[in-house]
Amino acid sequence: MSDSMDKNIERINELARKAKTVGLTDAEIEERNELRKKYIEAFRGNLKIQLDSIKFTDEEK
Repeated sequence: MSDSMDKNIERINELARKAKTVGLTDAEIEERNELRKKYIEAFRGNLKIQLDSIKFTDEEK
C-alpha cells in the first residue's frame, strides 16, 4: 500500500476512535466521509486489477 493510503487509514482509525469516545465535529465527519470514499475507491480499483488479471483454464479437456 502507498504511504498516503496508510496515512488515510490511520486517520480514519483515529476518527473512528474519537467518534466512539467524545464524538466528531461536522468538519471531522466530512473529513471521515471523504477519507472513506477515497479508501473504497482505491480498494475497488485494486480488486478490479486483481480480477482482470485472473486467467481461466479448463483442466477437464
